[in-house]
Amino acid sequence: MDKDKDILLINDLPGVGKVALSAMMPIVSSLGFRVHNLPTAIVSNTLDYGLFEIMDMTDYMEKTIDIWNKLNFKFDCICTGFINSDPQVELIEKIIKDNKEKSPIVMVDPIMGDDGKLYLGLSENVVKNMRKMCSMADIVTPNLTEASFILYDEMKNTALTKEEIKEYIDEFRKIGSKSVVITSVQHKDDNNYYIEGYSHFEDEYFSIPYDYINVRFPGTGDVFSAVLITKFLKGLTLKESCKAASDFVRKAMEKDEKIVVDKRMGMNIEDNLQFLK
Repeated sequence: MDKDKDILLINDLPGVGKVALSAMMPIVSSLGFRVHNLPTAIVSNTLDYGLFEIMDMTDYMEKTIDIWNKLNFKFDCICTGFINSDPQVELIEKIIKDNKEKSPIVMVDPIMGDDGKLYLGLSENVVKNMRKMCSMADIVTPNLTEASFILYDEMKNTALTKEEIKEYIDEFRKIGSKSVVITSVQHKDDNNYYIEGYSHFEDEYFSIPYDYINVRFPGTGDVFSAVLITKFLKGLTLKESCKAASDFVRKAMEKDEKIVVDKRMGMNIEDNLQFLK
């Protein structure tokens, strides 16, 4: 796979803070890809501040998709994140179908929760919607909280055995997800953290250990997904891409932990692009 690709990012766009589109776009473009975006919502700032304004962009999305079709804009890769309303699922499904001639790689990051609970203010249908999104995906990248809600409608376990990990992955494959990457998985046997996955490209399960850093930056999942898909499109295997993404997030967090005063802003993405080389 070469880097001469058009990548469409579908996610929310914050006015202040490096999360979602504002975090992902610099990463994708810095590695030479043509990056395009379709915001699902305009958000005043990262939600970590507790005070924010969100504008739903469903009408804009619908009109934009119609214009893109008239102009014959097509995409090689479609990456989805935060979805703000039920109709947006159908709109994204339409985009995927409209681009079927290019057989785009579809990556779904089902952003809806962390630390055992769903984010505040989400639609009551968010779990059902994200389950449907995962059924369309070539690659899904939930964290353990999101995976548990999608599969079982609740936070079933905070730590998993090897057998339970395989069960989670295989349940995603039954839904329709081709390749599965579950982040923030704590193992019951050693209490360490891992990225657990299955790649349908190589037909292999994999497990990648990583060092847990006890500091919160919003947007780390967005950053992980952006690095993963760009490295994958540049020719790495899914496992290698996950490792590259994990290494980038770790290096950026270790540096920014010492210098970022207000961590609610997210990481200094542009200043950390050096770690992508």
